[in-house]
Amino acid sequence: MIDAPPTLAVAPFTRLPVGTVSVPGSKSITNRALIAAALAVGRSTLTGVLFSDDTEAMVSCLRELGISTTVDHPTCTIVVEGCAGAIVATEATLSVRQSGTTARFIVPMVALAQGRFVVDGHPQMRARPMAELASALRHQGVTVEAAEGDRLPFVLHTSGSVPGGTIRVRGDQSSQFLSGLLLSAPRAHGGVSIEVVSELISRPYVDMTLEVMDSFGVSVDVRDSGNLSFAVPEMHYVATDYRVEPDASAASYFFGLAAITGGSITIEGLGSASMQGDMRFVRNLADMGCEVVQSPTSTTVTGPPPGQLRGGVFDMSEHSDTAPTMAAVAVFANSPVTVTNVGFIRHKESDRVGGVVKELLRCGIVAHEHDDGFTVLPGEPQPATIETYEDHRMAMAFALLGCRADGITISNPGCVAKTFPEYFTRLEELRNNGDEK
Repeated sequence: MIDAPPTLAVAPFTRLPVGTVSVPGSKSITNRALIAAALAVGRSTLTGVLFSDDTEAMVSCLRELGISTTVDHPTCTIVVEGCAGAIVATEATLSVRQSGTTARFIVPMVALAQGRFVVDGHPQMRARPMAELASALRHQGVTVEAAEGDRLPFVLHTSGSVPGGTIRVRGDQSSQFLSGLLLSAPRAHGGVSIEVVSELISRPYVDMTLEVMDSFGVSVDVRDSGNLSFAVPEMHYVATDYRVEPDASAASYFFGLAAITGGSITIEGLGSASMQGDMRFVRNLADMGCEVVQSPTSTTVTGPPPGQLRGGVFDMSEHSDTAPTMAAVAVFANSPVTVTNVGFIRHKESDRVGGVVKELLRCGIVAHEHDDGFTVLPGEPQPATIETYEDHRMAMAFALLGCRADGITISNPGCVAKTFPEYFTRLEELRNNGDEK
């Protein structure tokens, strides 16, 4: 991913981390906006975008499909020439790398083309669920050849015409399946009704999808009487200039750092008006005794004095990407922390329930694995080398332990390039600019 050593020792902070931290744009919003812009009529300019392995995977796939994109890294800008829903490529081999959003968003988009397309990815992505998309596209007449269990690689044979009608999809494994189908639905003939036939996890991410679609001119009728359903009209996206919010998941590590050190950290561009569900994490920190001050466009978290960070029970089903962050914060609470209703995160880049517990135990912290989450008992972390399972969130979350305790080393730190290539640089900037304890 990035040029990084095989391991990285994280030294404890000797100063209170105080200041404003710049975090990259939201991966989730960037990849949604890229799909909408690619299918739109006209030229869109996306600013504040995240440049990382996940978003570069999306840009690469769009280019393979014949979508012109011009990137400017210094200004975090991508200019997209929309194809008006008419994908010119008739064959392509697309690599989604390790990106779940790219895989789940690009496959329904490919169904709009005419020809033969291969969608594949990193072995880690090959192991992740994709069956809901294969089933939905087959229902729409797309031939999908897939590996055992309907996992990647996919070979799609498409006709260039996707019928509308009703699609039924489960939402209890990943909301990305629903988001992917929604993003491409406006180009189906006659409009699409998508019915969710199970519990829908991570609903805020679907709401994010709807907000992005609306920004590009497509309004979706949401019906929540009985079964949740989404009525998407047949229409074109309209090109627009679109600003991407900073990433709330990335911000969680710095909010967590403030919580465990008694520091005070501000993130600009993320406030009470944010569309990202992961901003719910700061409510958890407030319940634990942190001071949280928000404007519509900024958030400051100030940690309590040592020993006053409280434990508790937290349902993190709607902001599950921050569950590993909570696991690291929980180590320094004054009573146990239990995270519930996140069993589905076992199927992310790694098993973020079992892996979290295993790595805490490696550090000498007592932790218990549950079917739907975990419990962490406070303690003093012992020296350990953390296995990250090629999972960026494990690396970033467990680095927080090293900010408080001696002897914490992160294996494969370069995996953070998936969403936050400059993560460890930002930590060092805080270390050097903080207040004396």
